[in-house]
Amino acid sequence: MKKLSLFVFALALAFSVQAQINTPAPSPAAKIEQKVGLTDVTVDYSRPSMRGRTIFGDLVPYDKLWRTGANGYTLVSFSDDVKIDGQDVKAGTYSVFTKPGKESWEVFFYTDTQGGGTPAEWDEAKVVAKTTAKVWPMEMPVETFTITIDDLHNGGATLGMLWEKAYVGVKFEVPTDEAVMKNIDQALGGPSANDYYAASVYYLEQGKDISKAKEWMDKSMSMTEEPRFWQLRQQSLIYAKAGDKKEAIATAKKSLEAAKAAGNDDYVKMNTDSLKEWGAM
Repeated sequence: MKKLSLFVFALALAFSVQAQINTPAPSPAAKIEQKVGLTDVTVDYSRPSMRGRTIFGDLVPYDKLWRTGANGYTLVSFSDDVKIDGQDVKAGTYSVFTKPGKESWEVFFYTDTQGGGTPAEWDEAKVVAKTTAKVWPMEMPVETFTITIDDLHNGGATLGMLWEKAYVGVKFEVPTDEAVMKNIDQALGGPSANDYYAASVYYLEQGKDISKAKEWMDKSMSMTEEPRFWQLRQQSLIYAKAGDKKEAIATAKKSLEAAKAAGNDDYVKMNTDSLKEWGAM
């Protein structure tokens, strides 16, 4: 009897494993990625189909909150801060909810990104942007719900939503001009304080031209409003290797005091050891 029970259990287990049939999802997941100017925009959503049903005003009631797709929340991500209908939206990921109407849709960008359907309790404080988009009727129906990123230009694009015979588009702006002008200023303005600092430390560590390392470090410190203790530490080492013990000692003492103020025992010890080595303690 025991053997028979084990056989039946093994048979049932084998059947359950074999019965795991993979079938297509009724509302398959989709992901679109688009570079808009210099900003990366990504949309993750699920795509329900009409299948002979009336969509707006029936399956999707008018003037009621809709998850704008199927399954989990529809998500849009921006790699930079953007503007939606003049509203500032920080870089990040947001869920998209809508209230479809006959003539226009209300579109909401919401901070919650986990969940399905619509939020059990709507929180206006989580709405980072809200806008109204006109419904443009289309002659030919779109069988499957579709989101697009269209009308691309350097300063922005349009987030489009199409289903049945309705199209709505939400324009958004990206900070391309601001980013490009900053890049131009940096390129034409020459190396930054960090550039000079990194180059000088590299020369010190690799045993390259120490006079050049000293020149670059001095340039970096002159461009730095308040040098930090680790920067002063590197500067003192460069002075010492360049043979300028007086400046090495003076700079190490500044680094020591700054490290004490910051509570960094490692740099306190390193500067103390160097000062002893250079005969200043």
